[in-house]
Amino acid sequence: MADSRLAAGSGALETCGLERILEALKLLLSPGGSGSRSLQITKHEVLLATLKSNLSALEDKFLKDPHWKKLKLLRDEIANKAEWPQNSVDVTWSFTSQTLLLLLCLKETMIHLVADFNPGKPNPRTPEAAPALSPDTLSISQQKTVQSILQFVVTLGVCPYFMPGVGVPLRYRTEFGAVVQDVVCLDAVPNATRRLYTSCRVLLNVAQHASLGSLIFCRHFGDIAAGLCQLGFCPTKRKPLKPEEEVLTEEERALSRKALRNILDQVYQPLAVRELLILQGGPPQSCTDVKTQVRCRAPAWLRQLCGQLLSERLMRPSGVQAVVRGILEGAGAGAAGGSDAEAAAADWKKCDLIAKILASCPQQSLSPEDYYKDICPQILDLFHFQDKLTAQQFQRVATTTFITMSREHPQLAAEYLLQPVLAPLHRCLNTAEIPESDMVPGTILVTEEEVSRCIDDIYKVYVVGNEPLTVLMDSLLPVLGVLFSLYCFTKQSVSHIRSLCQEILLWILGKLERKKAVASLKGFAGLDRSVPSLHSLCQFRAATQGGIMITIKEAICDEDEALYQKVSSEQCQVEHLGDLLSHCQECGLAGDFFIFCMKELTHVAVENEAELKTQPFSSKSLLELEQHQTLLVEGQEQKLLILQLMAVLCERMSEQIFTNITQVVDFVAATLQRACASLAQQTESTVESQTLSMSMGLVAVMLGGAVQLKSSDFAVLKQLLPLLEKVSNTYPDPVMQELAVDLRITISTHGAFSTEAVSVAAQNTLNKKDPEGKQEEQQQTGHERYTDVSHSHLEQQQSHEKSNQTGLKSSTPLIPQEVSEPSATVNQKSGSITIEQLQEVLLSAYDPQIPTRAAALRTLSRWIEQREARALEVQEKLLKIFLENLEHDDTFVYLSAIQGIALLSDAYPEKILLGLLAQYDSSKDKHTPETRMKVGEVLMRIVRALGDMVSKYREPLIHTFLRGTRDPDSAHRASSLSNLGELCQRLDFLLGSVVHEVTACLIAVAKTDHEVQVRRAAIHVIVLLLRGLSQKATEVLRDVLKDLYHLLKHVVRLEPDDVARLHAQLALEELDEIMRNFLFPPQKLEKKIVVLP
Repeated sequence: MADSRLAAGSGALETCGLERILEALKLLLSPGGSGSRSLQITKHEVLLATLKSNLSALEDKFLKDPHWKKLKLLRDEIANKAEWPQNSVDVTWSFTSQTLLLLLCLKETMIHLVADFNPGKPNPRTPEAAPALSPDTLSISQQKTVQSILQFVVTLGVCPYFMPGVGVPLRYRTEFGAVVQDVVCLDAVPNATRRLYTSCRVLLNVAQHASLGSLIFCRHFGDIAAGLCQLGFCPTKRKPLKPEEEVLTEEERALSRKALRNILDQVYQPLAVRELLILQGGPPQSCTDVKTQVRCRAPAWLRQLCGQLLSERLMRPSGVQAVVRGILEGAGAGAAGGSDAEAAAADWKKCDLIAKILASCPQQSLSPEDYYKDICPQILDLFHFQDKLTAQQFQRVATTTFITMSREHPQLAAEYLLQPVLAPLHRCLNTAEIPESDMVPGTILVTEEEVSRCIDDIYKVYVVGNEPLTVLMDSLLPVLGVLFSLYCFTKQSVSHIRSLCQEILLWILGKLERKKAVASLKGFAGLDRSVPSLHSLCQFRAATQGGIMITIKEAICDEDEALYQKVSSEQCQVEHLGDLLSHCQECGLAGDFFIFCMKELTHVAVENEAELKTQPFSSKSLLELEQHQTLLVEGQEQKLLILQLMAVLCERMSEQIFTNITQVVDFVAATLQRACASLAQQTESTVESQTLSMSMGLVAVMLGGAVQLKSSDFAVLKQLLPLLEKVSNTYPDPVMQELAVDLRITISTHGAFSTEAVSVAAQNTLNKKDPEGKQEEQQQTGHERYTDVSHSHLEQQQSHEKSNQTGLKSSTPLIPQEVSEPSATVNQKSGSITIEQLQEVLLSAYDPQIPTRAAALRTLSRWIEQREARALEVQEKLLKIFLENLEHDDTFVYLSAIQGIALLSDAYPEKILLGLLAQYDSSKDKHTPETRMKVGEVLMRIVRALGDMVSKYREPLIHTFLRGTRDPDSAHRASSLSNLGELCQRLDFLLGSVVHEVTACLIAVAKTDHEVQVRRAAIHVIVLLLRGLSQKATEVLRDVLKDLYHLLKHVVRLEPDDVARLHAQLALEELDEIMRNFLFPPQKLEKKIVVLP
């Protein structure tokens, strides 16, 4: 027991010693009083008086208090060993000396406590208990005390002795720093250099303890490094003029240099980089105002030293990351993050600065090649950070550095940057040699991580960097075939790299020269076998993490299966190429490639197969015959591929594929060449004749004034002259011959002379395009006015119009002028139609030809919309015509009838609406379900057209729709609910008297109806109701809102149909938004101003 008490007492004594040192440090930090004289004098005197008072208080404690005896003995022992003077006339240095001695005492005590510490064995019964804390651990308050004392040491013992330009001067840091700078006496003994040396050496000695070292270097590393730079590297003078310029011994200077390099290696490298950059300073400042001038420019020796030390930081392992972090972390990168990081991510100037630093070879490097060999792998690592904010900045720096290096040293960048990035794709090229060990089927040639990283890096360098440098383009060209194959594979399933591949391909195709871009597209399509592509033994496979890997594929023994896979692969590639080219129309690449395919198609037509068949084979060997047959097969494959490619391009490309006159002329030239080839082989067909007529008509349109032609355009058009001459001499039709001659004359005279035949051909070509164009314009107008047509109806209408375009043109004589040319009547004034015109259109409404009937109905609808008096006089007859055509099976006809009835009801709702409601509410015996559905479509349009005026017809509409929800036909019930939703959406507060009936109906249908479509419609009515009422829902639906909420929750929990549950979830989201805005209305900063009388 006695031994244990002694041990316990000894531990308490040591702990008391540590606390005693901290108490002494607190005593030195005690604040003092102030006098009543002027402010500036008061600050200086108060500081000096406080320092003297605290030193005296500390000495009194040492002399009078017996508890401080052990600390006094330890301090005296350390002071006797110290080789630097502790006393001085300057109070600031005396204070600093005592503080340094106490810090050394603190360090020695902490080391002694750790040496004597013997933690007991952990109790197995309480394994969750925390281990014993080390006795040298400082509490939070103790750390604050040490930090405060360190700040005094650096402020009084380091910073005042910096030479001009070294570090940031005290007077420009804080107001207290300016006072300290004034009260320090530089003429007193010891001199300034010796004081600086002493402070730095003692602080480094204290920093050898881990806990104290982290406190010192965390906040004061820059000042200590600045002091060591001045002590070890400042040039000395033979005759020092000032005390602060006194030269140290060479041994002390060497120790300072060694200490500087040691601490630079020990601390967090980005911190070292940042502090060295601050020491190095920027360019000289032009401002001479003391208030705005922060510091003098760093001296030349310090700038050179910092540059050398920064280069050493860069050449270390992970030096690139340290430099980047050191520059960017001040702007919020790394762990700090936040909005500052987002702002720094947009700072391109800082990224450019880092890129220039990294791209410049430092003097310490043996050669640029050695430097790039060490640095480039680190630059590539900057692309692969996981943290979003850090990754955003580091990737931007890496991209900028990549571009800068490629611009300044293209050969080195190609070898050490581009080659590692593109290595996974080069590994699976058809020109690459695959090792025999990797030839086993199923072997992973390129892993999923390598493929994803490769594509991601290419995207960041090429697309994000957006610098079409020659070395970048040339490096990517050989692997474009593999990239396109990878893009095609990603189109077959979901992949996160699909968009990256597409963006890369679009970027490179847009930046390449047009000939190289077209050549690359030829390789993609399989027309050019010399373009590098994916190795025949390689294949893409989906990986486990959602990416793609490249493996060795298994050999296919079945020839039919191999042929099928080859054909299907080529077909998919052609289709995906069409998708890719659909994004390249604006730049003109799609047009150029289309013209290339047309020229290839002309070569196919020109090729004479008869010569190949008539060649004698008797004199050839079997090998020659086999080679000849192989060439024939390959030729046939090329022809089929071209035809397939043309079919895909014609299907996918829009009419804006040609972007300039040159492309149009090339297109016409290719068409004329094919026509001339057909004439030469006497294989002219109807298609060839129509194509020739179309192309010559296109030239006539350009020459007729549809396009403003310049002199350069006529120079392009002159390449058509030989072809037109050939047509004029060989084509059998005299009209085409005459037109070809006239076109030649017009082109040769640059449009100065143009015959009537050219104008007629241009007008005929435009007239052929007019009906279709006018029809599209009319459809567009109808769609804008009546957006309630369902998506399926629109698709049916468009498909029907396409299928009946030929019939429309052929039946033109049967349609009256007002119907066949509807645009001619658009600008007519009200009352301008005649009785004969009206009768002719009414007769056409019963025409058996569908295009004629539909056009007549559209014309009548437009007259009603324009309020033509003669048409409105026979409104009953028009309504009868529309209702009869409503039962027509053709989509184009009954949609036109629906449009006419809706317009007529908008003009005379009282006379027509009630009849439509009766027809909609009738039984199946009177009208077919299809007709009732079409009437429902009319009613929905009428409700939308009436708008606020629908309240006048609220009662008949609601009663009809509520009765329709009990109809035996499920389609009619769904239609009634849809119309009910449209009506309730527009009634607002007028819904209040019938809200209970509507709610009861919706709840019953949603819970009891057996048809899925009807339940979906009921839930959708609630969505429309909440969406239409918006913030007014809490007032209009206040009595039934709870019931609707319970219904929606019931549907979400128990409804088996996914679509109905989705509608219910949407309704709950609308309700949630309404209640949030009701409970937490947005704050409006408004102030009401009242003018008093």
